[in-house]
Amino acid sequence: MGCCVSTSSRSTCSSGSNGDTVTPSCLELGFCGPNRASRTFSDHVISLRQLPSLPNRIVNNGKSRSSCIFTQQGRKGVNQDAMIVWEDFMSEDTIFCGVFDGHGPHGHLVARKARDVLPLKLLSSLHSCESKRNRSGKAGFKENIKLDNGESDKDISAQDEPNLIWREAFLKAYHAMDKELRSHRNLDCFCSGSTAVTIVKQGSNLFMGSIGDSRAIMGSKDSNDSMLAIQLTVDLKPDLPREAERIKRCKGRVFALQDEPEVHRVWLPFDDAPGLAMARAFGDFCLKEYGVISIPEFYHQVLTDGDQFIVIASDGVWDVLSNEEVVEIVSSAPTRSSAARIVVASAAREWKLKYPTSKMDDCAVVCLFLDGKMDSESDCDEQCFSSATIQSNHSGNPVESDDVQKSEPSLRRNYTVRTSEENVTDGGLSVDAGDGISSAEEQNWSGLEGVTRVNSLVQLPRFSEERPNALL
Repeated sequence: MGCCVSTSSRSTCSSGSNGDTVTPSCLELGFCGPNRASRTFSDHVISLRQLPSLPNRIVNNGKSRSSCIFTQQGRKGVNQDAMIVWEDFMSEDTIFCGVFDGHGPHGHLVARKARDVLPLKLLSSLHSCESKRNRSGKAGFKENIKLDNGESDKDISAQDEPNLIWREAFLKAYHAMDKELRSHRNLDCFCSGSTAVTIVKQGSNLFMGSIGDSRAIMGSKDSNDSMLAIQLTVDLKPDLPREAERIKRCKGRVFALQDEPEVHRVWLPFDDAPGLAMARAFGDFCLKEYGVISIPEFYHQVLTDGDQFIVIASDGVWDVLSNEEVVEIVSSAPTRSSAARIVVASAAREWKLKYPTSKMDDCAVVCLFLDGKMDSESDCDEQCFSSATIQSNHSGNPVESDDVQKSEPSLRRNYTVRTSEENVTDGGLSVDAGDGISSAEEQNWSGLEGVTRVNSLVQLPRFSEERPNALL
């Protein structure tokens, strides 16, 4: 499948293909920690098909030793959100977690692909960066970082070096992920894409990469033992000055529609499409020549004793709940293992209250508790809550499926949707048995399908015969 990852910890060194001994590097040791179980990159590899069998990797509603995750389908069709928590990611005190929010006709497939492949790309990139450092020495590695990022890294200390290696690894991994999507034979990403917020917790360090408008926050106690909400990532929207400037330099256009003046979108230079509501994303190759990029914003944070938990969620949550509200919900949850699903349930209630004429967006939440502890909860309670949530909201299930939800009853329109004459019927989209979506001939795919508030895409572009090579 083109991706592999080391999972065995049976030895502290291994033999390469040429018989040479490979010494464990800071990739395996995580830059410190003599008590950590070390792993070498070539100890044992698994393919993407073997990922579901990994005991410390969860992608469906549930909990792990230190986290809980939950997603619920909205009322717009197939659930396009994906999430992951991977404990013992490359050593015993390293955790990878992330949320991916797809958009466009194949957005759910892009999100799942990124969820499965990006962690492996990150491991591979870390191994590559560490090998480069060992070959070139510290001075050479500093110069490589400067060339790759276009930034000046002066007077790099020993404490800064891990940060630089992780930053380089995130940049390489995101680039490789987008490159694989572009060349994928069976997945059309021309007008489909996904956000990504990914975090690696390694000891007291957080290394984060983000594209799109999903968000990560942290709940932390101050000196007075009061809970604070700390936003860890920036929502990369087209109206951010630096993002808008880049897009305009690439001849893309940024403006808001008259009926949704608060939502700035990215448009092709020659067509009022696709109207992407984010400045960075995986996929969306129709806009990659016009300013939309997949280069992540990289963040590094050192945890303190007051830091309690991290919440990563798709914009279906942040559209209706503030950072402070989410921190309050998680900190007051009756059990830690129920925190993620209570956040989703709270978001669902707020959607009904704040946007009663709109279709609720998909919601995905990852809650990571930084002390590494998780309380117990009976399987019966888990099942009862999940069933009640699904039945009461008529929405998605914890089992991945590409089936499109049955059409919703007609709802009263709100201010931000098209008139009935402009709407596209539900019959224009269907999911086939081969993990793909087909659209009816001569129909536009519309992100404002039905009754919605804000969608990531407005519609797919149409290219006239006069511009057959417009995007080549």
